[in-house]
Amino acid sequence: MDGMAGNEHAASHGTPTQDARNMPEPDLKERKSKLRKEILAARVRQSVADRRAAGRALRDAVLGLPEAGMAGTVAAYISVSTEPPTGGLVFALWKRGSYVLLPVLRADFDLDWASYEGPDSLAPGPHGLLEPVEPRRGVAAITSADLIIVPALAADRRGYRLGRGGGCYDRALARVGPAVPTVALLYDSELLDEVPAGPLDQRVRAVAQPMRGITRLA
Repeated sequence: MDGMAGNEHAASHGTPTQDARNMPEPDLKERKSKLRKEILAARVRQSVADRRAAGRALRDAVLGLPEAGMAGTVAAYISVSTEPPTGGLVFALWKRGSYVLLPVLRADFDLDWASYEGPDSLAPGPHGLLEPVEPRRGVAAITSADLIIVPALAADRRGYRLGRGGGCYDRALARVGPAVPTVALLYDSELLDEVPAGPLDQRVRAVAQPMRGITRLA
């Protein structure tokens, strides 16, 4: 796939009857919760082999980005559970010389950041996460990144992403300038016509999918 390009049609996931950004907060939360449950259930049905294959394809798609090749600092994350695997991607970015920042979840559900120094630099954290053991760099460290790779359950062509509901990545992405490429990692069925989004939800600039590669968003 061409870097940061693509014209694949988004998958449909229901017909929206109202702009979610104008919805009352309880209705927005209900729509997000319903969509999360559907996507998580679909992810559980995937085989381990399919997840691993998706992780390899996503690794190759992101590594092929010109922005990844030029990035001195990359903010990324270590996947958990049924998320597309990112261990190989994080390791490859580090091995080829990028300074890789990984998130550390704070008690207030904001994200601190610390450097990745190889697989042995990770330790178990809260909520089943693997987190870096290096010194914390502060919540503003993400602003030093030349490329940001984020998790998502889904995204739409406007760039809105659906996370797990804690808001930590929306807080982090709100600190990032508009020129910094931000890429959400998805499975192939998770780029939708619409993701319900409120006024605090932050956009990503692109998504990576195993079969479709990189797609630039609005």
